[in-house]
Amino acid sequence: MRLLPLMKYILPVFVLLLPGTMAAQELNCNVQVTAQQIQGSNRQVFETMQRDLYEFMNNSVWTNHVFSYSERLDCNILINLTDQLSADEFRGTIQVQLRRPAFNTTYNSTMLNFIDNSFQFRYVEFQPLEFDPSSHKSNLVSVLAYYTYIMLGFDYDTFSPLGGTEFFQMAEKIVLNAQNAPEPGWKPYDASRNRNRYWLVKNVLDKGYEGVRQFMYEYNINGLDKLESRTAEARTSMAESLKLIQEVYRKKPDPFMYYLQIVLEAKSEELINIFTEAFPEEKSRVVQILTEIDPANKAKYEKINSAN
Repeated sequence: MRLLPLMKYILPVFVLLLPGTMAAQELNCNVQVTAQQIQGSNRQVFETMQRDLYEFMNNSVWTNHVFSYSERLDCNILINLTDQLSADEFRGTIQVQLRRPAFNTTYNSTMLNFIDNSFQFRYVEFQPLEFDPSSHKSNLVSVLAYYTYIMLGFDYDTFSPLGGTEFFQMAEKIVLNAQNAPEPGWKPYDASRNRNRYWLVKNVLDKGYEGVRQFMYEYNINGLDKLESRTAEARTSMAESLKLIQEVYRKKPDPFMYYLQIVLEAKSEELINIFTEAFPEEKSRVVQILTEIDPANKAKYEKINSAN
């Protein structure tokens, strides 16, 4: 069971007293569908699509865990349709954003923020959306389910070491089910520089990347969640946690490093904001690590040292 620190001792009591009465849904997901680039079509279908996808994401039961309303994952699904290939077939991009609240604050930390450019699917207005974990029947449903389990995995990894494994394994199963699908994004060779669904979950479950997953836990539990109450101690823990992804970077488990790139894309601005307030020696250590593991953004990380 995924538990926010405050709910740690409260939820089991409610489960015993009120079986079946608590909300089972796991997501608080905003869904937005835009189709400005598609001309001359029935615009109503896109409004129906947005409503159907919202209900699918938020009303489906994705796990056998109990979630209170406050524990639901705060996420966004942004779909930008660029082409209508037939009456019911569309192509575009899907952007996935996930946030996690820092304990005892109003701050929400970005966990994921990336765009999948290999998104093609069929959608028939008013046709029910149903997810079958044992087969690939609808590319639209499979992509949404895949990213739901990726988000659950990312979130659970921040509350216990490697805690999201069961959800990443579900995402992997969806990938395996889709290997014969005609739509792109599921196979090893799909997409530019292999930035696709296949490689993301493969990286996450690769033992060579366990350091990144351990970083997600240490950075959040011993860093971000304590930043408000024990600022200096929390920053030190966060600086130490960066060594975990530095080790992964130096080993270079595969030529794509997709998982590590996604984590850095989500956390880079937050790291800059946090460590601009650090002590000079700590700033120097953090900048050294960040510029090594993310050399493309070296100039951005140098802002940490230059801040007063």
